[in-house]
Amino acid sequence: MQAQHHIQSILNQLNTVIVGKKPQVQDCVACLLAGGHLLIEDVPGVGKTTLAHALAQTFGLQFARVQFTADLMPSDLTGVSVYDRVQESFVFHPGPVFTQLLLADEINRASPKTQSALLEAMEEKQVSTEGRSHRLPQPFFVIATQNPLEQLGTYALPESQLDRFLMRISLGYPDRAAERELLRGNGRREHLDALQPLIDTAQLAQLQAQVLAVHASDALLNYVQDLIDATRSGRWFVQGLSPRAGIGLLRAAKAQALISGRDYVAPDDVQAILAQTVAHRLVPSIHAGRGALEQVRAMLDATPLA
Repeated sequence: MQAQHHIQSILNQLNTVIVGKKPQVQDCVACLLAGGHLLIEDVPGVGKTTLAHALAQTFGLQFARVQFTADLMPSDLTGVSVYDRVQESFVFHPGPVFTQLLLADEINRASPKTQSALLEAMEEKQVSTEGRSHRLPQPFFVIATQNPLEQLGTYALPESQLDRFLMRISLGYPDRAAERELLRGNGRREHLDALQPLIDTAQLAQLQAQVLAVHASDALLNYVQDLIDATRSGRWFVQGLSPRAGIGLLRAAKAQALISGRDYVAPDDVQAILAQTVAHRLVPSIHAGRGALEQVRAMLDATPLA
């Protein structure tokens, strides 16, 4: 399958930069192939920004990075209209959001007002200002990094913002062998300049179309619905998944299937991406005694295959 050959080449190149994190790298590729936005949550210095750069280079996407800070204003992202004396009218000057892959670095260090400036862009692929809508380039992806909330100067992302991200992952610390390789090579940032685009935007669009064409049987849909119903039962979470989240879960599972070289979704695909796709949208019940990730995995173990 030609698609699998392209995807494997992408994974191999990314894994030369992000060492020892193959599952997380595959999740990132699945997220982009599914047409979703990605949230990477971790402590500083584990390679979040490097991964975003590597994804942009490998997919051949126009790239922009915005460092989110407490004084960042919405117009610093979306753009601003400036009066032009020659034209005797206001002219819109696009902001950095007008790109194909936007790295929103440390997104939770900006105020909620600035965070919300991304809502329309992420959902509608456009920016509205002064009564006019401006379309964003296609494709358009947001990769946001987030520091742990216990760190100083952070603002929790609201539920509406979290729901715009198809997946949330954490890189974590490297294992001993991977860290030794990093220490010997002084990190991997210098490898970014050597990365070559492996596909263009037309080929990416073809891969995304193939993701949507992956078959999901009625039995598989029943399983997905059983999982969605479990989140809404009140046993596991305060509130359950929305229909939009359910659609995103299935789309991510289809991308996982395509990466595995199949044209149909298997239960293993759903199980492989469930926690990364839904945990950030859910709040465990007050008696859970677990975090969201652990609660999702417990729910998964308790939900039988039909």
